[in-house]
Amino acid sequence: MILKLITQISRILVGALFIFSGFVKLVDPIGSEYKFQEYFSESVLNMEFLIPYALLFAIVLIVAEILLGVMILIGYKSKFTVWSLLIITTIFLFLTWYSAYYNKVTDCGCFGDAIKLTPWETFYKNVILIGLIIILLVKVTFIKPLFKGKITKVITFLSLASFLFIVQHVLTHLPLIDFRAYAVGKNLQEGMVYPADGSIPPVHDFMLEGVQQDLAPILLEKEKVMLVIIYNLDKSDANGFPAIKEASEKAIAKGYTVYGVSASFSDDLLVAQEKYNLPFDFLFCDETTLKTMIRANPGVIILNKGTVTQKKNWIDIEDLEL
Repeated sequence: MILKLITQISRILVGALFIFSGFVKLVDPIGSEYKFQEYFSESVLNMEFLIPYALLFAIVLIVAEILLGVMILIGYKSKFTVWSLLIITTIFLFLTWYSAYYNKVTDCGCFGDAIKLTPWETFYKNVILIGLIIILLVKVTFIKPLFKGKITKVITFLSLASFLFIVQHVLTHLPLIDFRAYAVGKNLQEGMVYPADGSIPPVHDFMLEGVQQDLAPILLEKEKVMLVIIYNLDKSDANGFPAIKEASEKAIAKGYTVYGVSASFSDDLLVAQEKYNLPFDFLFCDETTLKTMIRANPGVIILNKGTVTQKKNWIDIEDLEL
C-alpha cells in the first residue's frame, strides 16, 4: 500500500514537472532553439554541424517533454513512457553535469525564461528526477490508465495535435507568454537597475549605438518610439520589409521616432535601406540582446518613455495601434 502511494506521488510529481517544463518552452520554442545553438557551439559540445537543425531539435524535445508528462499522468503506454522519461532525463543529467563541471552554459534553459537555475541546481534537480523515475520504473505495474477503453489514446493524440498547433502559431507570430525583461508592460529603465544582491540586472547590454553616441538613454525618455528589430540581415525574412516600410511611414507621419536596430554590418544595412526604400536609419545593438528583445526578424517594438507597449512580428504589423 505504501509503495503504491509512493509510486502515485512520484507519477504526479514527474508528470507535473515535465508538463510545466515543456509548457514554458512550448510558448517560446525560439528560445530553446537559441539554447541548442549554444550547446552545439564550438565552445561547448563542438558540434556546430548540428546548429542548422537546432529549431528541429528544440521542437522535438519540447513536444516530447510535455507529451510524456501528459502520458504518465493519464497512464498511456506506461512502460514506454517511463523508459522514455528515463532516457531523456539521463541525457540531460549528463549535459547539465558537463555544463556545471566545466562551466560551459550558465543557464540550461530547462524552464525556458520562466525560472532561471544555475547549472548545479539543474543537475541536482535532474538527480532527484532520476530517482523518482526509477521508482516508476520499478513499480510500473502500479501505473494504470485513468480512463477505460481508448480514451487515454484519444487524449494523447489530441494533446499532440494541440501542442504542434501551438508551436506553429508561436513560430508564425510571437510567444504566447513572454517571460523576458522586454515583455509588453515592462519598463526598460527599471530593468536596468541592479538588484540589491549585486547580480546582473534583467536588462543589460541594451545599447543603441549611432555614429557618435549611444542613443538608448535619449530614446528611452521619448513617448513615441518605434524600433524595427533586424537582429541579422542575412537571416531576416525579406517578405517582411514592404510591410515594415509601410508601418514605419505611418509611424513617422504620426510623430514617432523610428529607428532600425541590427547587429549586421553597416554597409549591408545601407544596401537594404536603399533596396527596400526604408525611411529610417539603423542603430547597432548586440545580436543576443536583440534576440532576447523579440522573437522576430524583422519585428517591431513600440516604446513609451522606456515602457514596452507593443511587440509585433512583421506578419502581424497591420495590428499595430499607432
